[in-house]
Amino acid sequence: MSETITTSTTSPDGDTDIETYLDAGGPKKWYKRKRVWIGLVLLVLLALGISTCFREPPPPEYITAAVEQRSLDLTVTATGALRPVNQVEVGSEVSGKIDRILVDVNDQVARGQVLAIINTDVIDDQIVQGRANLNAARARVAQAQATLDADTAQLRRLQDVQRLSGGRVPAQAEMEQAEAAVRRGQATVAAARAEVVSSEAQLSTAQTNRNRAVVRSPVSGVVLARQVEPGQTVAASFNTPTLFVIAENLSTMQLRVDLDEADVGQVDPGQRATFTVDAYPGRRFPATVDRVDLGSNTTALGQQQQQQASQQVVSYEARLTVANSEGLLRPGMTATATIATQSTGRAMLVPNAALRFEPEAEEEAGGMFGPQNFGIEEENEATIGVGSRQRVHVVEEDGTLRAIEVVTGQSDGRMTVVRSDELGPGMKVVTGVGAGAD
Repeated sequence: MSETITTSTTSPDGDTDIETYLDAGGPKKWYKRKRVWIGLVLLVLLALGISTCFREPPPPEYITAAVEQRSLDLTVTATGALRPVNQVEVGSEVSGKIDRILVDVNDQVARGQVLAIINTDVIDDQIVQGRANLNAARARVAQAQATLDADTAQLRRLQDVQRLSGGRVPAQAEMEQAEAAVRRGQATVAAARAEVVSSEAQLSTAQTNRNRAVVRSPVSGVVLARQVEPGQTVAASFNTPTLFVIAENLSTMQLRVDLDEADVGQVDPGQRATFTVDAYPGRRFPATVDRVDLGSNTTALGQQQQQQASQQVVSYEARLTVANSEGLLRPGMTATATIATQSTGRAMLVPNAALRFEPEAEEEAGGMFGPQNFGIEEENEATIGVGSRQRVHVVEEDGTLRAIEVVTGQSDGRMTVVRSDELGPGMKVVTGVGAGAD
């Protein structure tokens, strides 16, 4: 006898799950199959990809800038250092030990004021010896003159005797000897007088050295540097040692800057300039171009040195006059000068990026996945030639671009003067293209 075992599914409330019972052992319905759902998802993604490929790209977003109407000031920038208009190095022409120093750095001095005194013991001895030599030379002059007077008197007596004797006496040889003695006496007197002059010169030299041992200021000004100490020995045998550095007047100073050879043709005497120094950040000081040197920094080099410096940057020195009535500026300060070389007057100006903008190249470079160009990064990379014909682009109401031909003028590297009948102040010119709309 066989038994049939029936398995039933009972819900928690005790009822039989009929649907589960009917599906048991049979195939699953389509909406319960995973493969069906995966296929549907893939079909939806494929449809979205195809629609994206055939969708038109969003219009580009152009970066624009307004056309300005103002004066464009062209400038040249150079760096240099401040110096006094007249800076004097005071040295010593005599050798010896420094006995006293009477001034120090920052002291105001007047012309002729004593700065230092050098020991004069040796020079004083030279003066005494010079005076003795001069007295001896004068004595020799007197002695030679006395001898000459005696010889002259002897010659006159012989001449009188010869006249009275009718030429019989004295003998001709005796007369010649007397005349020779007079001439020898005259030469001796002349030599003695020359020795006097030489002795006087030696004495004067010693006295001059005595005066030079007292070092005096040649100008009125301020002491910038003192390079000796009391007790130090200075030797002036081969060159003049520098004892003090004095600036004659600091109320007016000089700024010396190096101009690049590409800018030197734009700078002329009389042009206005401003400069800054690190000691007073944010403050600009006025200056005026005084002169521009014709020779470059390589002019003073020898031929061989010039060949070695052929790769060196060539520059020309310009000197600017600076008023320093407040006394804020000091010698040696590093300054950056901006020289106003030209002013264009009231004119239309456009950014240089607008002159470089090309629609095709910019639109290809733009977009979500392309590099972004906002018209600023390359603003200083190109130089626009004066008188060249260029094109700028403006955006029409329908979003299209319209090219306008312009004639370029002077440029400061960021803005350029343009002339055009179609372009006007306030109009927006395209400088670049941004990312497209999603």
